[in-house]
Amino acid sequence: MESEESVAALLAVAVRSVLGVEEAPVRLRAWDGTVAGPEGAPVIGVRTPRALRRLVWAPGELGLGRAYVAGELEIEGDVFATLSALTSAGRLAVAGPPPAPTLRDRLGLVRTAARLGALGPEPAPPPEEVRLRRFGRRHSRARDAAAIAHHYDVSNDFYALVLGSSMVYSCAVWESPATGLDAAQEAKLDLVCRKLGLVPGARLLDVGCGWGSLALHAAQRYGAHVVGITLSAAQAELARRRVAEAGLADRVEIRVQDYRDVPDGPYDAVASIGMAEHVGAAGMAGYVRTLHALLRPGGRLLNHAIAWNAGSPGWDPDTFITRFVFPDGELLDLAGTVSALEDGGLEVLDVEALRRHYALTLRAWVERLEKHWDAAVSLAGPGRARVWRLYMAASALAFEAGKLGVNQVLVQRPGGDPPPMRRRDWV
Repeated sequence: MESEESVAALLAVAVRSVLGVEEAPVRLRAWDGTVAGPEGAPVIGVRTPRALRRLVWAPGELGLGRAYVAGELEIEGDVFATLSALTSAGRLAVAGPPPAPTLRDRLGLVRTAARLGALGPEPAPPPEEVRLRRFGRRHSRARDAAAIAHHYDVSNDFYALVLGSSMVYSCAVWESPATGLDAAQEAKLDLVCRKLGLVPGARLLDVGCGWGSLALHAAQRYGAHVVGITLSAAQAELARRRVAEAGLADRVEIRVQDYRDVPDGPYDAVASIGMAEHVGAAGMAGYVRTLHALLRPGGRLLNHAIAWNAGSPGWDPDTFITRFVFPDGELLDLAGTVSALEDGGLEVLDVEALRRHYALTLRAWVERLEKHWDAAVSLAGPGRARVWRLYMAASALAFEAGKLGVNQVLVQRPGGDPPPMRRRDWV
C-alpha cells in the first residue's frame, strides 16, 4: 500500500480538490515513481510539479489542458477511458462550462501544492494557446482571419494524417459503424449535393470550403460550377492544387475570401458546412442576411453546424476549446439557428440531426492520429498533436453523451421553383 504521504497520494488529494469528489477517479503516477489511486483505473502520469502549479492558477479543464499540452501530464492508456473517468466524476465537463471549485477546495489545492513545493509564479501558457486579446475586435474580418489561421494553417499534411483521403473536416454520414471513414465522408458530400438540388450548370457557393472536397464532388458528380471560399491560405493552396489535378479549373474556383465580401451572386445553392460555428450569436442575423442576398429566389442553403443540446451557454474565453482549438468559436442551440434562418426570410425545408454520426467521425479521427502519432508530431509539433488528441476525444464523448449535437438545416429563399413535396427527393 502506498504511503498516505507519498507524492502520488498528495497528488490524488489535489485531484479530489479540483474535481470536487471524495476519491480520485484515476490512478496517478508521480514524478518520483510513486503511484496512488484505484486499482484498474485509467493512469495519468504527472511528470513535474509544474503541472500542479498550473492547477493552482487554473483549477479546472484549462489548467489540466495546459499541463497535458505542455507534456507535464501524460495519459498512459486509452484517452477516451481517461477523459470519461475525469468528466463523469465531478466538476469537469466534456461540453459546457463546469462549475468553479469552491473556496475550500481551492485552499486545499494550494495547501497540497505547498507541501509538494509546487507553488510559484503562474507558468507561461504553452505556445499552442491563443491569446485572444492580440486579435482586436471580436469577429472583425482581421480577427476572424487570425482565428481561422490558428486552427487551419497548421499543416496540410498533418490534416491528411488525421482526416484521411477524403480531406473532409466535418461530420461524416455513416450507414453503420463498419462503414469506414472515407465512405462515410463521401456519403455526406453526396447527401449535401442532393439536398441542395444540384444539377449540371448550377452555381454553388461553398462557404468555408476547406480543402475543396465538396467543391470537387459537386463539380465531378453533379456538373455544378462552384466557388469555394476560405480564410485559410493553406487550405486554399491545397484546394487549388486538387482542382487542377482533377482537371476542373473551368468549373471550380477557390478564393481566400470572407463570406461577407462575396460580390458575384446570385447562386443557385449555398453550402455552409461547419462554418457557422465561427460566426457567433451576435453575427447570425448578418450571416443569414448575407447568404439570403447571395441566393437566387428559390435557391437553397444547407447550414450544417454543431449545436448545444441543452441551451447555448454563450462564448467563454477561458475554456480549453476556446484557448487552444477554436478561438472565438461559439455554438448556438438548434432553436437559435432555426430562428435566425427564419427571421432572415428563409423557409425551413428539412432538419436532420447527425449527433451519433459525429461521435463515430471523431473516434475515427483520433484513431488515425494515434496510428500516425510520430508523423503527426514531426509535422505539427508535440503540443499541437496533443491539443488535437484531447479536443477530438473530449468532443466525441460530448456527442455520445448528447451534450453536443450537429444538425443539417435545409432552407430555401422564397420565390422561384416551389420546394420539394417530400424529403424523399434527396434521401
